[in-house]
Amino acid sequence: MNEDPAMYAAAASALELIVDGARVGLGSGRTASVFVRLLGARVRDGLRVTGVPASGAIETLARAEGIPLVALSESELLDITVDGADEVAPNLDLVKGHGGALVRERIVAAASRRQVILVGAEKLVQQLGEHFAIPVEVIPFAAGPVMRALKAAGLFPTVRTNAAGDREDMNQNGNLTFDCALAAPLTDARAARALEAQLRAIPGVIDTGLFLGTASLVLVGHADGRVESMTRGGGGT
Repeated sequence: MNEDPAMYAAAASALELIVDGARVGLGSGRTASVFVRLLGARVRDGLRVTGVPASGAIETLARAEGIPLVALSESELLDITVDGADEVAPNLDLVKGHGGALVRERIVAAASRRQVILVGAEKLVQQLGEHFAIPVEVIPFAAGPVMRALKAAGLFPTVRTNAAGDREDMNQNGNLTFDCALAAPLTDARAARALEAQLRAIPGVIDTGLFLGTASLVLVGHADGRVESMTRGGGGT
């Protein structure tokens, strides 16, 4: 498989966590795609799993790989969700959503017993917002008032556009994404939670890319094939 060695290493490590009969949440993005391809190979070798994809692209890939897909259940949690992230703080708080599927990623993670995040070492930060803006999903009808409220909060929002840059990009849910640059990175976990609460209180905001306290394990892949395991409150190994 011709993949980035760090992403492949992290995805291969996550694959070891999947037991026969598991219900698996399938995140979105490049690293999640690597994991889905590896999982598909195991399924073809006889591993029995069912998956719930968090994006249309991952759904298409999972079907192509032969992974049986199911809907989220009212009565049964997923055993594990494997996903990527844009930034990972030392306490495992995350910035996600630059792939455009943050609401569905949130739902799948919340419906799981544990969320495992796969990243390369370049995604590790000391403070959230060091490298990436905070994505905010917004109902189109509320775009104007939300833009005004975000600016009033001291953020620098821009509406995400399509690849050609000639129109606003509607995501899979039919909503807009505002990428909100910060004046400075968030100083600590308390600041991250205060910002999340402030953003969620704006009418028309559906969700944010601040995934705080959701990850139980982060697997950090390195170019030499090493994988570092980070657990909440436990540091790295």
